[in-house]
Amino acid sequence: MNVFLLRIVVWVLLLAALAVGAVPLLVMFDLAAGGTGFGLCPEGIRQCDTGYATPVEISVILILLLFALVAAIRFVSRLARRLDS
Repeated sequence: MNVFLLRIVVWVLLLAALAVGAVPLLVMFDLAAGGTGFGLCPEGIRQCDTGYATPVEISVILILLLFALVAAIRFVSRLARRLDS
């Protein structure tokens, strides 16, 4: 496998990890400022109906997803380093 392609995969995984961390914060900041949370709560935070998951479940899913992305980044980085040498 080409090392250049593996480095592109690492960058894509890094961007995905940043998105997983940043998007919930952006939604929370939008809701706190009186917005709709980018369409999550059309009537605002006071009229927001809870979805299918509790905040704890969503937090656990996001944390596990971040750990999986970090593990994938480490694996691909080590593979690229091994192929480079």
